[in-house]
Amino acid sequence: MGTTQEPTSVRIPLDLPVDRLTAAVGCWPEPAILAGGAGFGEAGRWSVLSAYPRLVFESIGPRWSIRTDAGHFMSGDGPMARLDTLAREFRLAEPADPFADDPDACPFRGGLIGFFGYDLAPALERLPRKAARDSKLPDVRMALHDTAVLVDERTGAAAIHAWDLLGEGRTEVERRARFWRRAIKDAAASPRPLGTTQLGSLTSNFTRDEYLTALRRTLDYIEAGDVFQINLSQRFSAHGKIDPLELFLRLRRESPAPFSAFLRWRDLAVVSASPEWFYQTRGDWIATRPIKGTRPRGATPEEDDALAAELQSSAKDRAELTMIVDLERNDLGRVCQFGSVQVVEAMKLETYAQVHHLVATVEGRLRPDVGPIDVVRATFPGGSITGAPKIRAMEIIDELEPTRRSLYTGAIGYLSRGGTSGFNIAIRTALVEGDRVSYQVGGGIVADSVPEAEYEETLHKGRGIRRVLTGEDAR
Repeated sequence: MGTTQEPTSVRIPLDLPVDRLTAAVGCWPEPAILAGGAGFGEAGRWSVLSAYPRLVFESIGPRWSIRTDAGHFMSGDGPMARLDTLAREFRLAEPADPFADDPDACPFRGGLIGFFGYDLAPALERLPRKAARDSKLPDVRMALHDTAVLVDERTGAAAIHAWDLLGEGRTEVERRARFWRRAIKDAAASPRPLGTTQLGSLTSNFTRDEYLTALRRTLDYIEAGDVFQINLSQRFSAHGKIDPLELFLRLRRESPAPFSAFLRWRDLAVVSASPEWFYQTRGDWIATRPIKGTRPRGATPEEDDALAAELQSSAKDRAELTMIVDLERNDLGRVCQFGSVQVVEAMKLETYAQVHHLVATVEGRLRPDVGPIDVVRATFPGGSITGAPKIRAMEIIDELEPTRRSLYTGAIGYLSRGGTSGFNIAIRTALVEGDRVSYQVGGGIVADSVPEAEYEETLHKGRGIRRVLTGEDAR
């Protein structure tokens, strides 16, 4: 299916703002939008808006399937091995330097966009599965996109980019780019009216007392020496009338974040405003940026500054982040050149619309024999949303959380040519399944955690999504 030649590419500039482009492309078949944003520096510089995938790879448990836009279908066992083969077919596994010819270029140059759900973890490690599957989302969904609108959030410049990933020739690539230009022009001239989301009451998969009991059980495991830290979460769900694109546009306005995402297919959708990298690669360079430690934004500038200072001086939160940094160094060490892994930022304060966070950055250089699926196998899921040691933490999560996580705390992003990739951690993320929408929030538990305070932290973290869904605050 792939081609071994460097793909032909066509670029057509556009003169439309990103919100109108998002509203247009988001209505098309199977849209895949990875949205950055102004104010987040290089982390949020680029937005990628695509639709009309050429093929879709999905897996649940040990089974995978591939569906092409021409109607071909195939399936088999061993999803990660098959996905690795697919990445190599389309030359998404080559550790070339993508910025050698243009250091200012967007790192996405066509490729696979989608997600790895948290429930992929048992396929990578021997883990129990106590809770039954109650989500219609697959464990993995990656779609091949050969046309996209790329938006430079730093300058506002936007352009259609089309690539010849399937070896169809320049004439076909130019035809596709012109089709996109006409379709965007038509959509901008006559935008589709968005629906209004109307939901019933949100309910958690825990009562408050049940969550506090699970938190105390977590502390028992920590005291017994099983683990140093565990990320425990609760899920909120509601039913009603849902327009996923309207939710995404509202979430972007209410809780802007550098690693937002919108994916939709059949009656399913992913609506994310994540502030956290899972990892990014550029050639043989790889970086991960775990988040640990949270405080709500203050009602006044003085209160806001005080809460930020409190977070920065918190021994508990600093220790929590330090533990996860050690875990991430070990994970990267499994795929990086010896001695190349280093912590370049150990403890940085970052501020978002609803919360303050502590963030670290860990970097390394990938070994020449390492491909993108090898990186996923070595590092997934991110340590910041499991705990340490990771495997034992995931076993305890499976014991204490009453429902499977589905996509929550998995990763959403892309694999592209030239050794580039970028994935978020799927937090601050709503899942739409028919008439149900759900989101999940959690926090890292360590030895001196106070259960009541940890419960309140989950509410602070869910404030932005809850407000978008219901108009209510986090309480």
